[in-house]
Amino acid sequence: MKFDKALVYRIRGVRTPLAAAVLLGALAALLIIAQAFCLSSIISGVFLGGRTVRQVWGTLLVLLSVIAARGILAWGSEVTANRAGGRARTELRERLVTHLFALGPAYIRGERSGELVSVLCEGVEALDPYVSQYLPQVVLAVLVPTILLAAIFWIDVPSGVILLIVTPILPFIMAVVGMMARAETKRQWRSLGLMSAHFLDVLQGLTTLKIFGGSRRQVEAIRHTSDRFRRTTMRMLRVAFFSSLVLELGATISTAVIAVEIGLRLLDGLMPFQQALFVLLLAPEYFLPLRLLGARYHAGMTGKVAGQRIADILNTPVAVSQPPARPSPSQFIAGGTIHFERVGYTYDGQRPALHDVSFDIQPGKKVALVGPSGAGKSTVAHLLLRFIEAERGAVLVDGTSLEKIPVQQWRKCIAWVPEHPYLFHATVAENIRLGCEQASLSAVIEAAQLACAHEFIQALPQGYDTVIGERGLLLSGGEAQRISLARAFLKNAPLLILDEATSYLDAENQTGVLEAISRLKRGRTVLIIAHRLST
Repeated sequence: MKFDKALVYRIRGVRTPLAAAVLLGALAALLIIAQAFCLSSIISGVFLGGRTVRQVWGTLLVLLSVIAARGILAWGSEVTANRAGGRARTELRERLVTHLFALGPAYIRGERSGELVSVLCEGVEALDPYVSQYLPQVVLAVLVPTILLAAIFWIDVPSGVILLIVTPILPFIMAVVGMMARAETKRQWRSLGLMSAHFLDVLQGLTTLKIFGGSRRQVEAIRHTSDRFRRTTMRMLRVAFFSSLVLELGATISTAVIAVEIGLRLLDGLMPFQQALFVLLLAPEYFLPLRLLGARYHAGMTGKVAGQRIADILNTPVAVSQPPARPSPSQFIAGGTIHFERVGYTYDGQRPALHDVSFDIQPGKKVALVGPSGAGKSTVAHLLLRFIEAERGAVLVDGTSLEKIPVQQWRKCIAWVPEHPYLFHATVAENIRLGCEQASLSAVIEAAQLACAHEFIQALPQGYDTVIGERGLLLSGGEAQRISLARAFLKNAPLLILDEATSYLDAENQTGVLEAISRLKRGRTVLIIAHRLST
């Protein structure tokens, strides 16, 4: 999908700083004219007119003021542009995270986690220089030369005509080099995504690699991936440096042509010295915005390629419908039946997970789905959790289609205890509070006691303030499962989904977890998913 600059312009608070940066740059261009006029006037008056420094003191003060004002305007332009880049970076990252949450596990499962992390980090960061440097410079590369060309035409038409002739050559060169750079930048970005994804795979599977002796093979794979990224980066930089060289050479030759033309006319007495010097001072400034654009073209291409991937994610339609909010989400469960009516669902490129499935879950009852792996049990849970939506048939809650119930309100009614609960790199209390973010510590402790987790939590170094590491590294499987149950107790939702909650626990841990589950099921509608009827 092609990157749409409107993605950037629609961000709140970006257009105004960008417009301010361009305006300040345009004002600086006007001061360039004033600076060249003052400098040419002083040099002409002192060296040819025989004027003393005292006689040109007023013009010299004006020149110093103009130089200071240019510096202030340049600083202001850079600050406002950087502010726009910072806002774009922050809001795009928030949009991406929000949209990934809306897309849900069904989308994440089809992507490589490391590549998505690369987009969220390096991809969004690449848009900062695109917004703060490249976009303002694109406008200034047109605006500033136009202002200076008008001033040169006003003073000396032949020099203006020469500039008008040679100027289109530089954008043409940039366009040709840009087509080469675009392909290399895409390859470099793909290599970065693959390398990030591979590194994350290796880190997550480090234990398995050590046990099965795959470390050496993965070291070679990482070396190959890194070397491929290095080669693509060097090719891209080679194109970028070549474009800068060509632009510098073109600008230098064009300035030299102007200098020779003015020098010849000056020797023939066809042009006053002050006018000649004025044009010569403006000529390098005329090409400077184009040279700066060439220097920032690499940042622009990188930002565009990263923006394409960001746009792909943001434009991915959310599979779950988002109806308007309703005042009372619990009403859909408290007194109603959950009814599956000839439901069908097929994952992309796979055999049907569900086909014409129909059953009821009565309020306050316990229903168990028992079957082998691949029978579609987890698909039923994902339908109820609104991670996916039925392709055929309907899921009804008290006669209302589940698709018509707002997702966030519906999920407030559900407590989910999965087979492999995810624990974050945070304290025990923070992990339990996922069930209710505003819960007090006493409520957290009560939930842990109900989940048979309080004793082992108290034995941790800092108790409920112990940071348990990524994926609950400090805890056993049974302890992690009881933290998950504590979340469910704290949430106190009317519908409980138990997805293989005890399948991989040993006898001792299973006893504690089953005791907690028996308490958790009281007074709730429960859907139990298991491989065997005994569990």
